[in-house]
Amino acid sequence: MFKGPFEESIIKRAQEKGLVEIEIHNLRDWAEDKRGTVDDRSYGGGVGMVMRVDVIDRALNKLKTENRKHKTILLTPQGQTFNQKKAQELAKEKHLILICGHYEGIDQRVSDHLVDEEISIGDYVLTGGEIPAMVVVDSIVRLIPGVLEKPEATRSESFQSSVSGLQSSALLEFPQYTRPEKYKNWKVPEILLSGDHQKIEEWRKKKSLERTKKRRPDLL
Repeated sequence: MFKGPFEESIIKRAQEKGLVEIEIHNLRDWAEDKRGTVDDRSYGGGVGMVMRVDVIDRALNKLKTENRKHKTILLTPQGQTFNQKKAQELAKEKHLILICGHYEGIDQRVSDHLVDEEISIGDYVLTGGEIPAMVVVDSIVRLIPGVLEKPEATRSESFQSSVSGLQSSALLEFPQYTRPEKYKNWKVPEILLSGDHQKIEEWRKKKSLERTKKRRPDLL
């Protein structure tokens, strides 16, 4: 599942430059039986299987001894909702361990004793934590210094920009246009063709605020 996303585009180049190292670990490597069992039935009954705490603990003990500074994160619907601020925070960490949930769930003792925090990418349920892990990795890697050719590009992106005087941590990005200047009678705003950078900047801030008020007033 991870092969495609982690071997293409920006993430691929970041690894080739030595700016980030991504390793995929199979929990079955730490199972104690021949079948590589990592789950079992839930105490108290119920549908589905639950991932075992002992298998995850053995995996973490191995990974943590190889790196002194680390942060362990469990991808789960019960976690804190992931956002750009959290991505910026995690991009500063030296070593992240992401645990992908699967099956019906994970033994609660993993959350209680083995992880530093839990993260959710939204209020919905997926088959497992693999896709959320890809989302988290992608959003973090592009923030690492040296990964993007023009790092200033991230400053005006949605959830990054802010307007002076507002108690806002982030705004949605302003509208973007490119050639052709006119298409099907749809025209690029005249201000963007003016060459007046100060007025363009003011227009962009205004549009950014308008878009945020309309679509995501909760951000303000």
